[in-house]
Amino acid sequence: MKDLPQFLKISPRVSKALTLGLPVVALESTVITHGLPYPENLNLSRDMENEIDQLGVTPATIAVLDGVIQVGLNHMQLDRLATETGLSKISSRDYAGVISQKKSGGTTVAGTLVVANQVGIDVFATGGIGGVHRLPRFDISADLIQLASSHVVVVCAGAKAILDLPGTLEFLETYRIPVVGFQTNEFPAFYSKSSGFQISVRANSPGEIASIAKIHWGLGLDSAILVTVPPPDEVALPRENVQNAIDQALGDAERMGIRGQEMTPYLLKRVTDLTGGTSLRANLGLLCNNARIAALISKQMEKGNIGQRG
Repeated sequence: MKDLPQFLKISPRVSKALTLGLPVVALESTVITHGLPYPENLNLSRDMENEIDQLGVTPATIAVLDGVIQVGLNHMQLDRLATETGLSKISSRDYAGVISQKKSGGTTVAGTLVVANQVGIDVFATGGIGGVHRLPRFDISADLIQLASSHVVVVCAGAKAILDLPGTLEFLETYRIPVVGFQTNEFPAFYSKSSGFQISVRANSPGEIASIAKIHWGLGLDSAILVTVPPPDEVALPRENVQNAIDQALGDAERMGIRGQEMTPYLLKRVTDLTGGTSLRANLGLLCNNARIAALISKQMEKGNIGQRG
């Protein structure tokens, strides 16, 4: 493994797996600190790690605690993230300030990618990536920029449905980030299986994903591979129902003057309220499903000796 800065600590279990070249899946932590209420956030973090564990893969939830980046959290650390108030939301730009001031917080997709890429974790599971916002449209998530320079397979349910999905897809194309549909030809809309937008590459198995990653990185291309997985049938919501709730939530946010990093947490909570909790159920279900798919891909990556270790 690479020499790491003193403010980055890898748990013994994750360190051993990386040293031996065994499969590891990174997990973000803003879904714990900012995305879901307690106790759903804690239960979800444990469920996602269990999905990965059961397949013989090592989970590595990433967060910052007291100014130290932690890769792989124990039960007490997960409990702290789920219950402590005033935690920071940490994107790629925020690390220096948070570490120097010895703060704690959850890492976004961009923040998690920075660390996964540095320590050599090749697969990362999340819910939905950030993207181009509907209003204002110049509000573009750092997730997209970080995807363009991270040597990681990112498993998600597309971009968050509250975003401008066609604008996000155009951005991904411009920054030469492959978007691969896992057993689908269509870009998922996070809570819904369909967005109405086609994607150019379909893969029907984890082995195909690993093959795409091997070829992409073998050509010297250094962007992430974005693997989009539709939510499971049992939790997926009709697209029209979700869109109505999103439209109302966006209007509410505009009237209240909500902007910046507060926008996404507000919209997700408001959509949960407007859908009577069904969007929360969909969110939990797709996150666990994505963790399982990511673990299967990680096993194929390790089998083919693909990625940063290979």
